[in-house]
Amino acid sequence: MSEQLHAVLFDMDGLLVDTEKVWGLVEAEVVERLGGEWGPEHQERLVGGSWDTTVAYMLGLTGSDVAPEVVGEWLLDGMLTRLASGVEPLPGAIELLTEVKAAGVRTALVTASLRRMADAVLASIGRHHFDVVVTADDVSRTKPDPEPYELALRLLGADPRHTVVCEDSPNGVAAATAAGCHVIAVPNLLPITAAPRRTVVESLLDVDLPFIRTLI
Repeated sequence: MSEQLHAVLFDMDGLLVDTEKVWGLVEAEVVERLGGEWGPEHQERLVGGSWDTTVAYMLGLTGSDVAPEVVGEWLLDGMLTRLASGVEPLPGAIELLTEVKAAGVRTALVTASLRRMADAVLASIGRHHFDVVVTADDVSRTKPDPEPYELALRLLGADPRHTVVCEDSPNGVAAATAAGCHVIAVPNLLPITAAPRRTVVESLLDVDLPFIRTLI
């Protein structure tokens, strides 16, 4: 097993499902509620970041004295309301998940979103695709810190040198790289450049299991 592919780990927002547009709408609504204005330049600062970072940024931007936990609930309620009607998988996502799982390769979903949000997305795309799910609720430090990926690797019993991570954001790429994994980057809102142990593709349609195996 040591010379084989041990596992494939996947980010969620912006990689498997088209939630970044939804995030933009909800963030704009919350900031307006706080008395401020929101634009694409603000959303780009937070792509792949933590829930706490998003709340702190909004409060700093608006100067509001609303409690952080209240702002967090506004964000969560807005996202869950929209996700309740389902979410669109991004091109190639379900096909790749199905192929990897059918081959018996271990998989994990590793997201900076809260567990309740991940559960809502998984209700649409299928929890069965993943052996392990790691969310912001499971770690003390989220992306770009490697802790979420390190936890997933431990739970799967996988060696990072024989694990491939699919990510869409610079924060996620930084976390996976720091954990020692190979990375396939599918840039969404922000550009990502190729680097050692990092392959950049335009879409998950460009990725299949034979291609992933060539990276190990």
